[in-house]
Amino acid sequence: MLLSLRMLLLSLHFVAAGILGVLLGMCRPFNPDNSRLCARIYAWPAKWILGYTLKTEVGPLMDKPQSCVIIANHQSNYDLFVFGNVVPHRTVCIGKKSLKWVPLFGQLFWLAGNVLIDRGNAHKARKSMQMTTRTLQEKDTSIWVFPEGTRNLGKTLLPFKKGAFQMAITAGVPIVPVCVSTYSQHLKLNRWRSADIQIRSLPAIPTAGLTLDDMPALMEQCREQMRDCIEAMDRELLTLHNRRLSAPPKPKATASNPNL
Repeated sequence: MLLSLRMLLLSLHFVAAGILGVLLGMCRPFNPDNSRLCARIYAWPAKWILGYTLKTEVGPLMDKPQSCVIIANHQSNYDLFVFGNVVPHRTVCIGKKSLKWVPLFGQLFWLAGNVLIDRGNAHKARKSMQMTTRTLQEKDTSIWVFPEGTRNLGKTLLPFKKGAFQMAITAGVPIVPVCVSTYSQHLKLNRWRSADIQIRSLPAIPTAGLTLDDMPALMEQCREQMRDCIEAMDRELLTLHNRRLSAPPKPKATASNPNL
């Protein structure tokens, strides 16, 4: 019953957020801060609907350089409702071209100034990446990328693709890793408290002076740091869960002692 109610409310919210986002995009089309505002429109009500608790430690992300490449692990479609809580100012996202066919969301994504890449057309994809690199260099805008390229379904990090790192090195901007704890396999939407989730950002990794020959080592460095961060958050959440299970139940208040 609770699961069905949540899915209904989430569907209604998705439509309502899409309408608001499209209206915002029409009022100020392609403004690079539209993505942050639209992300909040999706994430804040969804946090209540889905019933998860969120702890964020994202100082390096909020204090990011004016232009940088933000990389994050990609678990599920719920990432929109989770990462949307921490998208920083003047940040756009890279997504696959097929997103534009999603009613409302696709139009919102485009109007928010995000980048749609046709992965099936190498020439067009390369042209889009070149345009994104120029944006990093000239417009004080950051790019949010899921370097795995697809959802990992809450399992281990998938191998990273080169695009995000090639952009960062070519533009000479830092990389800011952002990690979310493993939640997709533990999300219990039939419970009032569906999950405990953590998001943590890591210090910016400079790319100034690097060449494309340094890209494999940079990719491995970022992936290793993110893997270690995710594992650390998962251990913390497991400890928290075990502590709750072992805690004695609270005594019930009685007529003789109503203060209990």
